[in-house]
Amino acid sequence: MAGSRDHTGGEHSGSDHGGGGHSHAAPANAGRAFAIGIALNAAIVIVEAVFGFLSHSMALIADAGHNLSDVLGLALSWGASILAARKASDSHTYGLRKASILAALANAMLLLVATGAVLLESIERLWDHTPIDEATVIVVASVAVVINGGSALLFLRGKDDDLNIRSAYLHLAGDAAIALGVVAAGAVIYFTHWYLLDPITSIVVSLLILGATWSLFRQSLALALAAVPQGIDLAKVRAFLEGLPGVANVHDLHVWPISTTETALTAHLSIAKMPVDSAFVRDAAHELHEKFEIGHSTIQLETGSDEGCALGPGDAI
Repeated sequence: MAGSRDHTGGEHSGSDHGGGGHSHAAPANAGRAFAIGIALNAAIVIVEAVFGFLSHSMALIADAGHNLSDVLGLALSWGASILAARKASDSHTYGLRKASILAALANAMLLLVATGAVLLESIERLWDHTPIDEATVIVVASVAVVINGGSALLFLRGKDDDLNIRSAYLHLAGDAAIALGVVAAGAVIYFTHWYLLDPITSIVVSLLILGATWSLFRQSLALALAAVPQGIDLAKVRAFLEGLPGVANVHDLHVWPISTTETALTAHLSIAKMPVDSAFVRDAAHELHEKFEIGHSTIQLETGSDEGCALGPGDAI
């Protein structure tokens, strides 16, 4: 038997787990983006909470609570990105890359809980028609739109490549949308005095955010359970391996995420006879990286039938 890791180019990135294309790495300035995002959102939390109570605006208070979840979520994502960059060790042979997946899952859960709380509170406020200070609401919410929108743009480049970055982007973009809705509601209330619009706006925007967050939750949960990453067709991977010269069958094939940006594969290939060309495994691993963005490949070669393999066709896919 023979086995090999993919050593064709050092450390390789995995596939895009957020859907649509393949990734290579998180933005190089992600740390700076997280630091700026946390600082700005912490400031807007204080401003919105104070003026929300002063103006009696549920929408403004709700946005402050949502921004607080952003601060916690961004801190979680930042910490995970730092852990994921740590080198492998004897006790963690893949390093702590899985932290990025766990952070994305935790962020999705945090966002669902925070938005759900805002939604319930807004529903209760449907029967409370307390007048609000429209001018204060409009000004403060407008500032929040600028801060949240600008913070979201810091993560725009990496959101399609890294689910952890995408979760941070969704947090900030969602808050920008909520703040914009608060501005619009405040303007309408200013001219109509229809105070019921304040909680209605919060409800509508919260439902939209819940929809987007549910998709993030499903994807991050799938990665946490070692599902085949989105963007990788396992049938095509199998077909590629079965099409390699001399390969009789493929079994014990597994593809799973190491992190939100890296993918691993293990497979047993039955071949007609040994030895094969010394470059066989190396070239196969290189092609897996080029065709499927699978950067960590382990291929085991077996001769003759599968009788000598503890994991034959009936034991794995």
